[in-house]
Amino acid sequence: MSQAPASPQSSPQPLALPGGTGPGAVAALLAGLRQALAGDALLVPHAPGRDGAEVLGELRARVHRPVPPGTAVVLQTSGSTTGQGHLVALPGAALAASARATYERLAGPGRWLLAVPAHHVAGLQVLVRSLVAGTSPVVVDTAHGFAPDALAAAATTMDDGAPAYLSLVPTQLVRVLEAGEEAVAPLRRFAAILVGGAASGRRTLEQARAAGLRVVTTYGMTETGGGCVYDGVPLPGVRLRLGAEDRVEIAGPVLAAGYLDDDAADAAAFRTDGTQRWLRTSDRGRLDTGADGATHLTVLGRVDDLINTGGVKVAPLSVERLLREHEAVGEVAVVGVPDGQWGQLVTAVVAPATGRRAPALAALRDLVRPRLGGAHAPRALVVVPHLPERGPGKVDRLAAARLAAGVLTGAEATPPGVAVERHGGAPAPTR
Repeated sequence: MSQAPASPQSSPQPLALPGGTGPGAVAALLAGLRQALAGDALLVPHAPGRDGAEVLGELRARVHRPVPPGTAVVLQTSGSTTGQGHLVALPGAALAASARATYERLAGPGRWLLAVPAHHVAGLQVLVRSLVAGTSPVVVDTAHGFAPDALAAAATTMDDGAPAYLSLVPTQLVRVLEAGEEAVAPLRRFAAILVGGAASGRRTLEQARAAGLRVVTTYGMTETGGGCVYDGVPLPGVRLRLGAEDRVEIAGPVLAAGYLDDDAADAAAFRTDGTQRWLRTSDRGRLDTGADGATHLTVLGRVDDLINTGGVKVAPLSVERLLREHEAVGEVAVVGVPDGQWGQLVTAVVAPATGRRAPALAALRDLVRPRLGGAHAPRALVVVPHLPERGPGKVDRLAAARLAAGVLTGAEATPPGVAVERHGGAPAPTR
């Protein structure tokens, strides 16, 4: 724990605490969060192993405006597509509103199992929801890797009569399902298993639900205090609309107070329309009215992820959803690689499913071409042991694109464990 004198830009006292999933660190973070929600501290969670004084020094150097009154927590976004995250001011009222709305949508206040790092918004919200419910979270330490059997063992301790809840990233859910019935069975006791942080494959969700798991997909971000749209439907009090370029815009009591490190980004993202404040996200979406009369959101991908190939704009998320249907695809990121003929080459960066051989490029193209058209079908495949990540469950698209560009253009030697295939059989250049 590291505490430092309050800067002239922040009040109350800033408190830097390590997160992660270590039981001791989580207990300290939970106590600090209780102070922050009461208005007695400004909590700055950070990655385990970092020095708290150094974290606070970096915070002071990056903050460009006074911390808004009522701010309880400052979190950094992952920056998975830009390479640079923002410092987000989260009001205590917004965090509590998110927790209450979650309980209103689900089965009421209950007890949580923490298996995602508490210094990211998904893990932090597990702690907030625990405080709002007056319960103590059960903690599974994933510092040395995620183990489905450890998760299952922790789940068996949660028979205290209260609704039980769990938050996972998609890769964790995949590993639970791969581990088999012994890992799955204890998780059937959960009233809801929230899965977010990245898009989940349809095949994985169908398999989980067929196995009796009450899986709920979530959409949200640090700026909304975590998930604010469950199974496509906004939480109580949350409003959705589409702006220019079909960008998803979000309003409601869960919104952050803004960015502390970038005035231009803050002004572009957070806007007031009349008396309503809106967050302009970087995601494109579609809104439909379901049979239940509720608004349903389908996320189509990030605006800045679009690939321009031969004059056709390709949305990577749409392609990824189809590629995940292949049984040999574990993780996938579709990226654009500069190409003299096509402008950008649609490239699938794939980590094979556990125990499976890598899929052939032709098989992946056959999945995509009939439903989205030939321009959307990948023209190159880069097989990797695992995808680079930036935050729990979040693919580092910049790193994936750099890797793909390096090996496809010959600018970099192909690393061990990486394989490349091009449409038409043309070999990748070598150095």
